[in-house]
Amino acid sequence: MKKKNLITAALTGTLITVGVLQSGYKPWEEGMFPLSEIHKLDLKKAGLKINQNEIYNPNGTSLVDALVNVGGCTGSFISNEGLIITNHHCAFSAVQQASTPEHDYLTNGFVAKTHEQEIEAKGLTCRITDSYEDVSDRVLGAVAQVNDPSSRLKLINDAMKNIEVEAEKNDPGIQAEVSEMFIGKSYVLFRYKTIQDVRLVYVPNRQIGEYGGETDNWVWPRHTGDFSFMRAYVAPDGSPAKYAKNNIPYQPKKFLKVNPNGTNEEDFVFILGYPGRTYRHRPAQFIEYQQQFVLPYVSELYSFQNTIMENAGKKDKATEIKLATRIKRNANVMKNYRGKLQGLKGIDLVGKKKTEDAGLAKFINENLEVKARYGSLMTDIDNLYKLINGDAKRDLWLTQIYNSTSLLGVSKNIHIFKTALENQPASQQEAFFTQNLPRLKQFLSGNYASYDIDADQKIFKKMLTDATGFSSAERVNAANIPANGAEGIEKSVEDFVNKAFSTSKLKDSAYVFNTLLASRKSLAAYNDELMVFERAVANQIEVLKPEKDRREGVLNKLMGDYVNVKEKFLKKDFIPDANSTLRLTYGYVRGYWPADASYMRPYTTIKGILEKGTTGNPEFDYPAQIRALWEAKDFGSFAKKDLNDVPVAFLYNMDTTGGNSGSPIMNARGELIGVNFDRAYGATINDYAWNESYSRSIGVDIRYVLWVAAKIDKADFLLKEIGVNI
Repeated sequence: MKKKNLITAALTGTLITVGVLQSGYKPWEEGMFPLSEIHKLDLKKAGLKINQNEIYNPNGTSLVDALVNVGGCTGSFISNEGLIITNHHCAFSAVQQASTPEHDYLTNGFVAKTHEQEIEAKGLTCRITDSYEDVSDRVLGAVAQVNDPSSRLKLINDAMKNIEVEAEKNDPGIQAEVSEMFIGKSYVLFRYKTIQDVRLVYVPNRQIGEYGGETDNWVWPRHTGDFSFMRAYVAPDGSPAKYAKNNIPYQPKKFLKVNPNGTNEEDFVFILGYPGRTYRHRPAQFIEYQQQFVLPYVSELYSFQNTIMENAGKKDKATEIKLATRIKRNANVMKNYRGKLQGLKGIDLVGKKKTEDAGLAKFINENLEVKARYGSLMTDIDNLYKLINGDAKRDLWLTQIYNSTSLLGVSKNIHIFKTALENQPASQQEAFFTQNLPRLKQFLSGNYASYDIDADQKIFKKMLTDATGFSSAERVNAANIPANGAEGIEKSVEDFVNKAFSTSKLKDSAYVFNTLLASRKSLAAYNDELMVFERAVANQIEVLKPEKDRREGVLNKLMGDYVNVKEKFLKKDFIPDANSTLRLTYGYVRGYWPADASYMRPYTTIKGILEKGTTGNPEFDYPAQIRALWEAKDFGSFAKKDLNDVPVAFLYNMDTTGGNSGSPIMNARGELIGVNFDRAYGATINDYAWNESYSRSIGVDIRYVLWVAAKIDKADFLLKEIGVNI
């Protein structure tokens, strides 16, 4: 990786010298470091004050043992009774499912003062990384003599699956997963332990946990108390078990010490977590595909969907709660994608990548040995993306259709079940039906959990109208609806959708569960226009699959070669892109200059909450206790002396992305001083590029977490459990 000097920041006319510049230390330019790479770092020179092995020790207990992957986010154990801290938005779906109009935990928050009062966090599990092993030779050895792209990809996937099965057979107590670290190049087997019983302990009022709403999302300054507490439970014998009243709190091998003193500007900090996906090592064509197709299509679609669902939620509180998680997820992606679009254009990343790739092509052509192996690489990449771009609109539509329309999801799950049932020998069909029906009902319950018929119908109409506008080369077969006379295709779409929804019995979940699924006979006899439409969509996906697999196989090989030759060209090793496996990133508490003469300080305070609350925007409403406590200067021991206030959120220059939500922010001694939850707007392009000048992540300060818990929600019992004195 390239190294760069730490800057000396000019803050309000005063030069603050960075204290960690000992021995001329220069930090990495970027990096989400896998466990296997941590030993290559010199974190002591960066500012770490504990032994580096205390972060990750493959032969003993270390800080990584306190980390969990919870619901696609990161969390950390902070007590020996399985207490977990993560983000408010990471618990959002579980809180939504636990809420009713009578017990609206989503709005009012929730505090369980005893273990018995804790609520099941439906849909959430905890996954703990147990160990890892490089299996690249085993995976790639299976395709050493294979050139056909589709066959090659299938053999790679089969090899990965076989390794997983073998690992789980050798140790039934783990879940095995082979992760592709570099596409087509390197593979690592991760062994995980999964805790199935997770419960909600403490979730703050939504006016705290989601303060600023979408107005402030991906924005700094930020004043969001984005935190929540959960607890992991296991069976009395310590084994993983599903939710049961007699389960006991899990005792982790390691839990983090909470430091209530927080941080100061330019303090060394680091994060351990499970960042989702980054695409730093892709060519210009990939970035162009994202910029031209993926980002605008998805952000515009989600904007439309949210308008429809927000209007539907105005009918009653139950509908509002039911649609809340989907609206929140859509809004988060939508703003993120718009930020990425702005960022990509702002730094002209496509142009920069094209320049880099031109230099790479020149390097290939000027070196006979390299040219012999990689001579057609850049042309092959370009030709592949011409094919991908030619189908982009249809492929994106097919990717989004089931998520867009809940009843099509219901249709899909019923069809899959019916097909599997019909493929059984006649003598075994009844047993298959009985055995697998509970699982089908579980899938359907997920479809209906965020379903509203009015929203579903309007969104389906939008999707179908879009599909009818595609060129013949990107035709969606199911959308081949003849024009309704002079009134045209728009009227025909409306008539089709209205008829399909009015006649379908799938819109009634009670009918589906109690009548349709009452027997094999009733299931086999049922059909309607929505199910016919869904079958046409599924059939086209199946027809397109061989070509899609071929392209994936070609891409797998090309990207492996692209990284190999680029490392030769630049004479350096790359850090693998994030892929939801455990990573470390480190840096410093630091502000930044997003624009000329616009310095952003790295801390916000309660005062800022009160200031935003005067704007009239309901997303800046806050509990009245906050003003009363602030005016009384009742900060307890959680004020930052130089601010004379409680710090709410803070900035740092670490390398994070989606999946790092909930990651513990630790100080130089490995103590918890905050919880990561977001990035500044300019850093939404971290998935594609990172730069110290604009890449800033945002965390909720532990002092605000503790202040809210103690002063607002009277959760003193939690502070006692984590060893913090008020």
